Amino acid sequence: MPGPRAPRSPQSGKQRDAFFDNAKFLAIVLVAVGHVWDPLKGGSRTLEGAYNVVYAFHMPAFIVISGYFSRSFDLRPGRLKRLVTGVAVPYVVFETAYPVFKRVVGGDPGYDITLLDPWYLTWFLCALFLWRLTTPVWQALRRPLPVALGVAMAASASPEIGDDLDLQRVLQFLPYFVLGLCLRPAHFHLVRRRSVRIASVPVLAGALAVGWWAVPRMDTAWFYHRDAAQELGVAWWVGPVMVAAMFGCSLVLTACFFAWVPRRRTWFTALGAGTLYGYLLHGFVVKAGVYLGWFDHAWLHRPLGGAVAAALAAAGVTLLCTGPVRRVFRCVVEPRMDWAFRQDGPRAAQGDRAGGSGGSAEKSGSSGAGGDGGRSGTAPGERRDDRVRRETTRV
Repeated sequence: MPGPRAPRSPQSGKQRDAFFDNAKFLAIVLVAVGHVWDPLKGGSRTLEGAYNVVYAFHMPAFIVISGYFSRSFDLRPGRLKRLVTGVAVPYVVFETAYPVFKRVVGGDPGYDITLLDPWYLTWFLCALFLWRLTTPVWQALRRPLPVALGVAMAASASPEIGDDLDLQRVLQFLPYFVLGLCLRPAHFHLVRRRSVRIASVPVLAGALAVGWWAVPRMDTAWFYHRDAAQELGVAWWVGPVMVAAMFGCSLVLTACFFAWVPRRRTWFTALGAGTLYGYLLHGFVVKAGVYLGWFDHAWLHRPLGGAVAAALAAAGVTLLCTGPVRRVFRCVVEPRMDWAFRQDGPRAAQGDRAGGSGGSAEKSGSSGAGGDGGRSGTAPGERRDDRVRRETTRV
């Protein structure tokens, strides 16, 4: 969806689309709002209903964008390097940092540190790493979305999967990533039509009403996609039904969300490139509030208090996406790590730049909304094969 006024990334010289940067920023704001509402929602049915609606689409929207920008991902060295430095390394760093934070600030010195059980919000990095690695498989299938939805439905009825690497979430959120892989710019143009914008208003209003109605009737854990049906105390067949139903509802609300995302450049467009920072860092503030009792004030558990908390969360995550914060934490969120990777000479490096360097777009993809913005090129092995064929022809 190239826009005529989309800014160029200063790092790669490629044109960035303001629409997607705006969508990423607004989605990360909703993530932060949902996290601050979590310890408050028990005191207000209205607040919990709004919480359910936000959780129905904020991560699906984020994951759809991630899949959209992963369409050209393959196993070339340059892209694998970006996958390691932009996803795997931050996962290791923050999967260690959060338990240490709980030990020190939360007063739990015996809390375990493990890389196999994603803690709090690090599950998304684990999931994104696995989704990206399997992208070539989904690109090769004739009907990838029905297959991915079938996998998610089967996972929801399989408690044997366990909690390692949060595989339940990885598999149950998989259809949204695969959907992003299947989307094209024309699909985003469809949701930008005036008729869709108008229709989204009553749809969102109806969703809020249903969310309020469902508070005493539906387990909020269904929105997290981290448990099988049997673990939620219902029959196995309820899991596949709920996954399919929530997939449809989430897509409708995600379309409504995209319909109202500005396409033009706004004051927060540049912040869309730093959503990974806001995502990973805001968790420390939220958890500090839980450990230190910031959410214990009774007035915060009312609708007005929830609105104030949402405004503070939006302001806080906006600050964490700014340039100064990104410069300070770039060494752990987007490390270069050239020392850790083999250099195969100028020709191989040129091949990676031509076909595998994700550049700025892929960096933003590790925040959940970027992908492989590399230009097409020929891999070094392919060039060698061409040279051998030419020499054979001459002989």
